[in-house]
Amino acid sequence: MATKRSSTRHTPARKAANRSTTSLTKKHSAGRKYSPEASNYVKKEMEEMKQGKLKSGGSGTTVHNPKQAIAIGLSEARRAGKKVPEKPHDKAA
Repeated sequence: MATKRSSTRHTPARKAANRSTTSLTKKHSAGRKYSPEASNYVKKEMEEMKQGKLKSGGSGTTVHNPKQAIAIGLSEARRAGKKVPEKPHDKAA
């Protein structure tokens, strides 16, 4: 025979309390992180990589890694002054 459990886990008051604390702790950015123009730079670099025409800057070797192509595209967008977050910096060890 099934017994009825009283659950206080999902009451409306508890949901409202959780919502108010999470809205204070989480900061949501307004708008896009990357501009549409930056996406175009990445798209262009990805196409070059797929065609085998994309070369890395330092050594001039052909790029085969999609992550590297994305990094090159974002770097180009930064140089052009498009809206792109700055590079993550390594923590000092």
